[in-house]
Amino acid sequence: MTPTAATPTAISVRDLSKVYGERRAVSHATFEVPLGSICGFVGPNGSGKTTTIRMLLGLIEASGGAGEVLGYPISDPAKYLPAVGAMIEGPAFYPALTGAENLKVLATMGGFPLERVDELLTVVGLEDRAKSKYKTYSLGMKQRLGIAAALLPHPKLLILDEPTNGLDPSGIQEIRNLLKALAENGTSVFVSSHLLSELEMIAEYLVMLREGEVIFFGKTDELLHAQSSFIALATEYEVDQKRLLDTLLGADFSAEIREGRIHVDAPREASAQLNRIAFEAGITLTEIVIEKPTLEETFFDMTGDKK
Repeated sequence: MTPTAATPTAISVRDLSKVYGERRAVSHATFEVPLGSICGFVGPNGSGKTTTIRMLLGLIEASGGAGEVLGYPISDPAKYLPAVGAMIEGPAFYPALTGAENLKVLATMGGFPLERVDELLTVVGLEDRAKSKYKTYSLGMKQRLGIAAALLPHPKLLILDEPTNGLDPSGIQEIRNLLKALAENGTSVFVSSHLLSELEMIAEYLVMLREGEVIFFGKTDELLHAQSSFIALATEYEVDQKRLLDTLLGADFSAEIREGRIHVDAPREASAQLNRIAFEAGITLTEIVIEKPTLEETFFDMTGDKK
């Protein structure tokens, strides 16, 4: 059965909570994920991401609040799960079977057309390795096969928990391109990841958790644009970095050395003053750049988590 109810959002959560004994894993979470979007789901370890995903998939019951997936309440997962694909805690397949054979087993068990297997192997870029045994697959290939399995029901919503975990840069790029292509073809993607630089590239929306509470949900670019800019200074000689930093701190600027440059928390109007301070100290600057924090920097600032 395919959901037919009106579905203005892929996911809608209101005051959702999950309590284990005296521990509140998720506390009064409220957020929405628009249809047809890629939404990143981020938070420090133990912040409640996997617990939330399990509630959305009907694997555990909520302790309070409400939620809807594709227009149906999470209290009745049978209504929407046929239109949801998911991969949580990594894919599990038979090592001695080929990629195609593994998908055919799952398709048969789920009652999905076997024709979907070849189609999905092409979608995830594994058509050339369809007849290779799963145990010979690289980690990136295993993750892509896991996503192919999640796509067997031709889902309107795809929920992924850390799909790039443990991948090398090439594998990460493969997953990134795949998720972008799926969203462009109308699939809503809700993806939990600790690789914030990747989410910044593909996620139009973002839900951020801290200690089980939602501290932000909305458009990713709105979050980044709301952050204060900073000024990055690069000195001609590395030996001058520490001297300039001490000079700026002595002038009551908030500054630190980060990734080979001095980051100064100051408005763009202060750039001329900073240039003047460096000149008067006999230090030549090769860069004065006005920058916004990255998603990773914003995340660490908002969650109090450390790099």
